[in-house]
Amino acid sequence: MGIAICSLKWDAARTGPQKIKYDSDGYHLVRFPYEDAEESYDPWHMHDPAKGATSPSRFPDPRSGLIWPSHDGWATLSAMIFWEPNSRAAEHRARYVRDPLGGSTGYDSTATIDWAATRGGQYRTHTWQMFVHPRTPVGLKISARGAGDVKVAAPLMFAEFKLAIQTDVVRP
Repeated sequence: MGIAICSLKWDAARTGPQKIKYDSDGYHLVRFPYEDAEESYDPWHMHDPAKGATSPSRFPDPRSGLIWPSHDGWATLSAMIFWEPNSRAAEHRARYVRDPLGGSTGYDSTATIDWAATRGGQYRTHTWQMFVHPRTPVGLKISARGAGDVKVAAPLMFAEFKLAIQTDVVRP
């Protein structure tokens, strides 16, 4: 079985804090640096700054949050997200989105999870499987909510986003 992999890592300790900017859907598209980071892996160039527009993307612009699948196939998406403690955040959410910037096939969210905040930081992993296509990028979006569903700029400390595509899906 062939597998194409893209593994991205962002760490506030290396690149500084990530400014949380909520889009019109109430979520923030997590951005990832293009330069090689510890544990990042992208031999198929799925996180390429040249993809998705006429001019290159630069971290932390919104396109730096996209993975462009290299193949059609069945994919496993995985994420690890760490938030700093924030007494205003009562709930945290995460979701995967096909075409989160609306530049190809249209925004399509899937696998949204939410959880009540616990004491201290929030540390979560999240996995989902779905079909992916090269012309439709995928992204990891997050949100922190306070009382009355008010969006909170909870400080993000760390994030990883991984895509593993099984390239030889058997067809009947």
